[in-house]
Amino acid sequence: MRDIMGMMKQAKEMQAKMAAMQEEIAALEAEGHAGGGLVTVKLSGKGAMTALSIDPSLFKEDDIEVIEDLIIAAHNEAKGKVEAIMAEKTQALTAGLPIPPGFKLPF
Repeated sequence: MRDIMGMMKQAKEMQAKMAAMQEEIAALEAEGHAGGGLVTVKLSGKGAMTALSIDPSLFKEDDIEVIEDLIIAAHNEAKGKVEAIMAEKTQALTAGLPIPPGFKLPF
């Protein structure tokens, strides 16, 4: 019976830590740059784009496809940074727990 109580206590502590981590992740911001800084994208911890900056020198009629590609590249860089931070925080939170490889938290 003692072990069950201990497990319940650990589960509650883990749940509180997970909630705090989710709030912290939601508050994160990451920037991605492309084209040598000509395009900058800022993402929230949830992956939502919060800002986009395009250098005015890119605005030529022939360069629309280039601008689109740079926006995608900057977005992907920023998203990769957010995912790396989330993975790092999740790994620190779940250190020592028997979680199968590839299992993603938070749910």
